[in-house]
Amino acid sequence: MTVLVTNDGSLVGELERLVADRRFEEVRARLVDVPPQDLAVVFRDLDHDVEAVVFRLLPRGLARSTFEYLDFDDQEVLLKSMADKDVGDVLNDMSPDDRTALLEELPGTVTKRLLNLLEPDQRVVATRLLGYPEESIGRLMTPDYVAVKPHWTVARSLDHVRVFGKDSETLNVVYVTGPGGLLVDDLRMRELLLVDPETLISELLDDRFVSLKASDDQEVAVSAFAHHDRSALPVTDSDGVLVGIVTVDDVLDVAQEEATEDIHMLGGVAALEEPYLRISLSKVIRKRAFWLVLLFLGQTLTATAMGFFETEIASAVVLALFLPLIISSGGNSGSQAAALVTRAMALGEVTVKDWWVIAKRELAAGLVLGGMLGGLGFLRVAIWALAFDAYGPAWPLIGLTVLLSLVGVVLWGSLTGSLLPIVLKRLGADPAASSTPFVATIVDVVGIVIFFVLAKLVLTGTVL
Repeated sequence: MTVLVTNDGSLVGELERLVADRRFEEVRARLVDVPPQDLAVVFRDLDHDVEAVVFRLLPRGLARSTFEYLDFDDQEVLLKSMADKDVGDVLNDMSPDDRTALLEELPGTVTKRLLNLLEPDQRVVATRLLGYPEESIGRLMTPDYVAVKPHWTVARSLDHVRVFGKDSETLNVVYVTGPGGLLVDDLRMRELLLVDPETLISELLDDRFVSLKASDDQEVAVSAFAHHDRSALPVTDSDGVLVGIVTVDDVLDVAQEEATEDIHMLGGVAALEEPYLRISLSKVIRKRAFWLVLLFLGQTLTATAMGFFETEIASAVVLALFLPLIISSGGNSGSQAAALVTRAMALGEVTVKDWWVIAKRELAAGLVLGGMLGGLGFLRVAIWALAFDAYGPAWPLIGLTVLLSLVGVVLWGSLTGSLLPIVLKRLGADPAASSTPFVATIVDVVGIVIFFVLAKLVLTGTVL
């Protein structure tokens, strides 16, 4: 029977009491049927001392599986609490891709020590995977897969799977390799199970397989899985030799990390590599300070722009009342466009080549949205003028100024927010760097100029 862990913390409290009373056999019996992914959730809430005790009480297979689901901080705590032999057992039992993810997070000296605890064959695998560039697909892949030959029969291939499949990351797909390990094709397991056992593998090949390069960026894998709907994809070297596979669970982790990074950057914060509550306050401050200083310097341009219109502001103080309304609307529109385009680029829905299509769409959207807000702005001026006798006899011209300014600023914001991510991509930067505050700052400066230029054109001879 599978035991599901709830979020009420009852199991956490129970384990802490059992450990305190040294009732270790009861701890083992209580956890033996708990799925490792649920057990990992429990470990996150345990005191570190209790966590170490409980982990050592788990059966080896369950301990290995649970360890792979733990956050890096919990993994590090457990490694420090265990003897070298126990650490070696855990690392040797881990899947190569998960082990690589752990080792690449540790300091170099620690990684070197842990590599020496591995069995010779596992050490070779770990060293080879760590040799790939950071953020590359090679760091994600596992060499545990099943490969067959084109000249084999289906019966022989299935016998091969039965013998070697127990160590494979997945058995949903079987890979076909030729001389020198060259990837020839991949076959779904159901294709092997539904044909005559004496059928040659070569008769099932269609050469329509999809593969990844070990040196490619991990984002390529995310896009490939999203497009091809596979549970695993083969990874080859530059010569087409099969060197490993990447499974969807590892790619989901990458997708989550990339989405988190983009969200942080869109909010004007450098990406956090650790959970918010676990990262030190000093590091949080450093991550936020750079963008805040940069945006502050950008906002000084806003003050500079306003300085050019001191005369107009002094002549018609009423204009200053509408300034926050104007520039905030432009910033909001720009932020919306930036978020939409950045996400579309991340999903592969648009590319740099689509800039003109995007510009035309945002031109139309900016005019419509600006017209809507402009109409509301004019209505607001009219209501206040008629109800409270505000703004004087020139209120229709003031309302027109607000209307035209909102159209212009919202249009500018939409174009800026949509095209800035494309420009950054074209320059080789992360489109997510066109953060909401960054777009808003750019739009603010230009919005002030648009507002006062239109005010000067419309109101000269009346209010000005």
